[in-house]
Amino acid sequence: MTFKRWVRSAGGAVLLCGATVVQLAPPAVADSIRDRQWAVASFDVDDIRKVSMGKGVTVALVDSGVDGTHPDLVGNVLPGKNFLKGSGRADREKEDVHGTAMASLIAGHGHGPGGRAGIMGLAPAAKILSLRVNTDDGLGVGTGKGDAPVSQAIRYAVDHGATVINLSLGDEFKVPGMDDAIQYAQERDAVIVAASGNDGVGTPNYPASYPGVISVGGVDSSGKIWDKSNYGPHVLLSAPAVDVVSAGPRRQYGGGSGTSNSTAYVSAAAALLRAKFPDLTAGQIANRLVKTAKLPESATGLKVPDKHYGYGFIRPYSALTADIPVGSKNGPLPAPSPTPSAAAPAESAKPDTSSSGDRSVYVVAAVAGAVALGLMAALAVVVIRRRRPVVPPAPPVIPDVYMAPPRPGGAQPPYDGQRPGSGFGQ
Repeated sequence: MTFKRWVRSAGGAVLLCGATVVQLAPPAVADSIRDRQWAVASFDVDDIRKVSMGKGVTVALVDSGVDGTHPDLVGNVLPGKNFLKGSGRADREKEDVHGTAMASLIAGHGHGPGGRAGIMGLAPAAKILSLRVNTDDGLGVGTGKGDAPVSQAIRYAVDHGATVINLSLGDEFKVPGMDDAIQYAQERDAVIVAASGNDGVGTPNYPASYPGVISVGGVDSSGKIWDKSNYGPHVLLSAPAVDVVSAGPRRQYGGGSGTSNSTAYVSAAAALLRAKFPDLTAGQIANRLVKTAKLPESATGLKVPDKHYGYGFIRPYSALTADIPVGSKNGPLPAPSPTPSAAAPAESAKPDTSSSGDRSVYVVAAVAGAVALGLMAALAVVVIRRRRPVVPPAPPVIPDVYMAPPRPGGAQPPYDGQRPGSGFGQ
């Protein structure tokens, strides 16, 4: 089984946005990139940067690795770890695109005089902890002898200082160790953000459907929900997903559509808030995002939380500046489930006051019961294996970030429906 990442583009089961990776020629093309970042204009980043830039916050990017040598990311990417090989750094990725793209949306700082060229992320002073758990073709679930790479990476993230975890990935299956890894991160007060998915369906997907994880849907430049954005009661927020421009390995640029993009923007917004309000809990950070989120004017008659929008698209500037009560520790997020160690003591842990004769009877009965239970369990496994249907392999997954070919003279095609300044940031 392959644990697919939510990187498929719009329209169709496999290839939706573009399959060919074409290198763009810097610097002429790079200089036009900023003009194509409609989300940056909509967020009013100039005002946001006066309040917070995410300085001092580490965002763990559990993804395909990052090219930390890209001019828009230099200095913002930590070495991290490559969980596919079991060792080595994950900040020198030159082939797989997705991780570099997400990193640029979160912490890109541009380049050139005043950083005016290239990609500007929403939290340009945040650090990216790159954790490689997949390639652009998919994410493995492990060998069955231990936790899957993504589960290991989540634990590693919080153990190495990340207070925000970006998971632009997901599937309908839970991979080995993910339940415990998510709970481990929640207990250590990490903000966990995950993509809702790109199939336009209401089927629960993981990790986005875990209680306490901020599940993110995608909107277009008008704030309207993207028709391929997965939905359900677990969706908490939405953010730009459609026609989003980003950086790629080897000094390239490109764009695409997917809830991977919207997840990165919510993670960046969380980083801005963690920098401005270092004493707030993960739940209280989520509370500020929720209390300032907004539905588009076209969504008349809807009540929040809506199954598509959640509480609406994020407005980072309002989240940073609005007068919002701190609220409860968990905010809109459910409290983490108690760990086994926190559970009440088992009956067997109580002092034994029975006589030695009585104890021998209990021991014999316990042994007999254990043998019977073992036989029943073995029979159940055989029956389940015989009944389990054969699941065909998943279709190949194509990244939602592609490198668009330049037009003659370096001119770039405008995006349909591009509407800078639509008010996401206020």
